Amino acid sequence: MTVAIRVIASVLMLLTFVTPAVAQAPIKIGEISSFSGIGAPFTGPYRSGIEMAVEETNAKGGVLGRKLEVIFRDDKGQPAEAVKHAQELHSSDKVALISGTFLSNVGLAVSDWAKQNQTLFVASEPLTEALTWAKGHDHVFRVRPNTYEQGRMLAEKAGKMKYGKWAVIGPNFEYGKRAWENFRDRLKELKPDVQVVGEHWPTLGKLEAGPFVTAILNQNPDALYVSLFGSDWINFVREAKKRGLFDKRSADAPAMFVVGILLGEPEYIDPLGAEAPEGMLVTGYPWYDIQIPAHKEFVARYQKKTDKAPVLGSLVGYVTYQSIVEAIKKAGGTETDKLVAAFRGLKVDTPIGAITYRASDGQSTMGAWVGTTKLDPKRNVGVMVNWEYVPGDKVLPSDEDVKKLRGR
Repeated sequence: MTVAIRVIASVLMLLTFVTPAVAQAPIKIGEISSFSGIGAPFTGPYRSGIEMAVEETNAKGGVLGRKLEVIFRDDKGQPAEAVKHAQELHSSDKVALISGTFLSNVGLAVSDWAKQNQTLFVASEPLTEALTWAKGHDHVFRVRPNTYEQGRMLAEKAGKMKYGKWAVIGPNFEYGKRAWENFRDRLKELKPDVQVVGEHWPTLGKLEAGPFVTAILNQNPDALYVSLFGSDWINFVREAKKRGLFDKRSADAPAMFVVGILLGEPEYIDPLGAEAPEGMLVTGYPWYDIQIPAHKEFVARYQKKTDKAPVLGSLVGYVTYQSIVEAIKKAGGTETDKLVAAFRGLKVDTPIGAITYRASDGQSTMGAWVGTTKLDPKRNVGVMVNWEYVPGDKVLPSDEDVKKLRGR
């Protein structure tokens, strides 16, 4: 064998070993969320849900023969921090897409970055409807039902009740105000004589609850809408109980009726234990009472993995990465334009049934559970009772209306 032939043979042998290794390079996904601060009760379990979905996928050989690798980054609840991470993940880590975010203002900032950089952004949790409508674009898709959907779900129930004088308390940023405005607008369509007697907008994560509770009591509303969450909500409940806000006011005046977006989620009701207010109309996640076989299996696998019960964050993390996996399969690769096309009309079989990502706006048809809170004496925590699951497509605007919302 001549030297030249030996060199060629060596090169061919090298390529034989190198090519499969290159083909098996992992698919990297950049996951940005508020893993510290007020978002932690949701985002900690959310990460566990992601990890479970990824482990299950990789155990089956990955996607298109490649393993998934998730690179987690903490935005600390700051839009600028999230955008910095997005740029680094895109430029240095060469991720196929960006996913996640928790707060609505952070999600909007990352979405704008994705639009400018023509990068796919799968928004899991930020709830403002502006993300997929007024500020929507071709490169953003959202998993959870937004503030418009959940606001209307709650208003449909509250609009059948007698309450006419309303007050609101919520965090002073995009999510808090949009959650109220959507509920209020639909409620006024159903009950034109509704009056708003007070609006209260504390700074997120810095609620000094006492003065706000006193102010609400002085305004004497029949009903209170709450878009607080996390530590702000816990602080508010404890001060409200001290001052009797949830108590029956007189023989003729019942206790103040409370409507709370998200407040039936275990993330926000479990920490209150026996202090959880009863009789609130809420959206939430009654994981303990959902009889769908696929969901029961999800709960069992999650409990085995984490030794904890799931919360809504757990489910959202899992469904987000189920969706990403299905989109990559449908696209047949990780090129951005193919992934964007794959997400349009994508159907995903989740633990709570099939959802679809609408081609018109990128909003998924995942729904929400609406019910009433009650104390469970066995578990000593608040639970949801008399609940129903409302599919997202029952309350979403039509494709024609989406064009108007997007200014087209």
